[in-house]
Order: sequence, then C-alpha cells, then structure tokens
Amino acid sequence: MRGLHLTADLHGCRCAPQWLVDAQMLGIWCVQAVRDAGLQPVGQLVHRFPDTAQGPGGVTATVLLAESHLCVHTWPEQAAVTLDVYVCNFGADHRGQAQALLEALVARFEPAQVLRQALERGLIPPPVPPGGHA
Repeated sequence: MRGLHLTADLHGCRCAPQWLVDAQMLGIWCVQAVRDAGLQPVGQLVHRFPDTAQGPGGVTATVLLAESHLCVHTWPEQAAVTLDVYVCNFGADHRGQAQALLEALVARFEPAQVLRQALERGLIPPPVPPGGHA
C-alpha cells in the first residue's frame, strides 16, 4: 500500500492553447508520457467541459496505471493546470518514474509558476502507548 502522491499546480501556462482544450490530443499525449516514464497505462478517460462566458472549457484527462493513476485538469481561461500523479510502491519502487512523469507534464504546459507537493501514502502510524491517546 505504500506509495508516492505527487501534485503540481501550474500557473501562467505558456503552451500552445490547444493543450488546454483539446481532450483527444491531451489524452493521447498523456498515455505516451506515462509509457515514456516507464509506467504502464491500463485505461483512460478524457472529458472536455463546455465553453463558458469566461472562455473555452477545460479538460480532465485521467490515465489509470497498473501502478495507480495520473489526472490532469486544465483551466484555459486562467492558463492553469493541476496535475496529480500517484504510484503505489508495493511490488517495486516507482518513485523515479513518478517524478519523471510529473516533470514531463510540467514541461508540456510551460508554466511561469509551479507549486509542487509530495505526500508519502500508506505509512503505518506509530503504535499508541498503553493508556495514551491517538
């Protein structure tokens, strides 16, 4: 159950605008990026949201991995993207592949600013001493 959950919030994305609105193009590229990082895609779902008064609708692209998942959410009206890469490390350590995938995604969107976060998942909490509180 141990795993690594990486997220990144991208602001001021300077990529070609179609990367933020073309669901098919983004989905195909995400699957290839997963493979290039050494991870195994096993399913995919992409969705383009309708245009609004603020501008073109964004895209959510999800790639189910044998190791866990990748999610990309775009906000073209804000030139922003959020990324979510989660890999389980049960049978093997996939940290390097997760980092490589996240870096490829960041590079694709060419953000002016990036906020990265990493969370270790599945850690076993220390035992509560007798008479102690959790």
